Amino acid sequence: MLVAIRARVAPMPPEKPLVPRVQVIAHRGASALRPEHTLAAYMQAIRDGADWVEPDLVMTRDGVLVARHENAIGGTTDVAAHPEFATRRTCKSIDGVMVDDWFVEDFTLAELKTLRARERLPALRGTRFDGQFAIPTFTEIVELVARESAVRGRRIGLIPEIKHGTYFQGIGLPMEDALLDALAAHAYTHTSPVEIQSFEIGNLRYLRERLGAQHANVRLLQLIDAADMQPFDVVAAGGAQRYADMVTPAGLRDIAGYADAIGPSTRAVIPLDPGGRLMPPTTLVRDAHAAGLEVHVWTFRPEQQFMARDFWCDDDPATRNAAGSIAEIRAYLDAGIDAFFSDEPGLGRMAVDGG
Repeated sequence: MLVAIRARVAPMPPEKPLVPRVQVIAHRGASALRPEHTLAAYMQAIRDGADWVEPDLVMTRDGVLVARHENAIGGTTDVAAHPEFATRRTCKSIDGVMVDDWFVEDFTLAELKTLRARERLPALRGTRFDGQFAIPTFTEIVELVARESAVRGRRIGLIPEIKHGTYFQGIGLPMEDALLDALAAHAYTHTSPVEIQSFEIGNLRYLRERLGAQHANVRLLQLIDAADMQPFDVVAAGGAQRYADMVTPAGLRDIAGYADAIGPSTRAVIPLDPGGRLMPPTTLVRDAHAAGLEVHVWTFRPEQQFMARDFWCDDDPATRNAAGSIAEIRAYLDAGIDAFFSDEPGLGRMAVDGG
């Protein structure tokens, strides 16, 4: 039974969302319940009432967009168990960080389709679905969403993220035009909700120019990382701009010139004190709304180790705490957010709908 839990947050004037109904985004699908970025995870999310499903996109050697959170696939597939691919393991610098792994861009789509997904957090979420699901292409995800939208009689949005855009551009596999071509190739994405996201800036500006005013169903989301970090395209260009600069009132007005929403972390909206409990909300939502930007926060997860201590029901960080997750989401709803990413979108649906 779900029990009511109230957050210890100091009162402040309420901020209302810009949208008539706050949107639930399935983070990598229902990734708390199925291995992330699989058709099974997206299907579960749709069953559980997600308004949007999120495929993170990377590109194969032969130029096909596929869904993985990173281009490194050792942690989310069984590639290590395939001796035919043993020599593909290598070290690469990805956005300035050296990574020793197997990488999507070193495989053709046909080769990737011989792999099977694994749970990224096996100690926390188990392994019972390991080995059952293939890596989906973006086209396969669009087809799933289109089919389920028709069956269920409701529009389900797609919110793809371009991962490591500057890196892929640098190796001759630019994703931006490929994504636009994929959206143009399917009737569903001509009119249904689409929101393209990136932690970089230049590719969103490029997409805004390409989209113009002719694609009213396609919106852009500027993701925001930790305050002292920089978008990698800024780093690559030798710039000084930090995410902290982007969330000032002036920075938000600049973002509003090319994007429709920002995607900060939950803790940028309501930070935690040293004990891990919620503090009063920052002014970020109010400032973003003043600039005309929606706020789509990431990421709510049902395990206690990911949530504020206000909502824990025992002392075990690994406990799956549905009531706590719902209560935490509602604290952020009170702060005026317009959408949120959730690893278990069914709980997000309950938080929004009052279940």
